[in-house]
Amino acid sequence: MSVITDYIAEQPAAQQAQLHRVYSLLKQALPAATEAMGYGMPVFKQPTALIYFAANKKHIGIYPTSEGMNYFATELTPYVTTKGSWHLDYDQELPAKLIVAMAKHRLSVVTGA
Repeated sequence: MSVITDYIAEQPAAQQAQLHRVYSLLKQALPAATEAMGYGMPVFKQPTALIYFAANKKHIGIYPTSEGMNYFATELTPYVTTKGSWHLDYDQELPAKLIVAMAKHRLSVVTGA
């Protein structure tokens, strides 16, 4: 197990399936990234933070930094967002392509690749 799968296992059972899906998408999009915890949330780093996610009571929060939020502002208009986070209700279908695109974008910004 990893620190992220340990984190997911500590969440309510009803939330775990969606959290595992987000984790799987990010792991596939960022295969060389280090998995860690930061600010009490799972984070993928390479070498610095790329993207965080977290279980909240009613939604999964995706935290791609304010840069990521600004870059994907148009694509995020159908969703609840804040300056630095994107909210996905547990009962909604995950927008897998957008999650992957966001993760890969953050990797390119941080690494310059």
